[in-house]
Amino acid sequence: MAELSRLPVAVADVWEWQLDGACREADPRLFFHPDGERGPARRKRDAAAVAVCAGCPVIEQCRQHGLSVREPYGVWGGLTEDDREDIYRAERVAARQQRLAS
Repeated sequence: MAELSRLPVAVADVWEWQLDGACREADPRLFFHPDGERGPARRKRDAAAVAVCAGCPVIEQCRQHGLSVREPYGVWGGLTEDDREDIYRAERVAARQQRLAS
């Protein structure tokens, strides 16, 4: 008999949380910077996107997705690209310190 736990899950089961995202009612351009956007314009757009995320019922699922697949662009789960990079950097530092302590 086939081991069912090894079969891939239905795509709808993995992505269904997106149907409840607060971002579905917002302009997608709010969550992804245009080419060349820098400084105050980028910070303002990111802050507006994060504000949408703040009231989102699926913020944790979205954040976990962004971190687990290492989304390189956009605001995911209230985290900007820079926020995610800070988390990755802290994880690398912690892992390096743990290796050195062993």
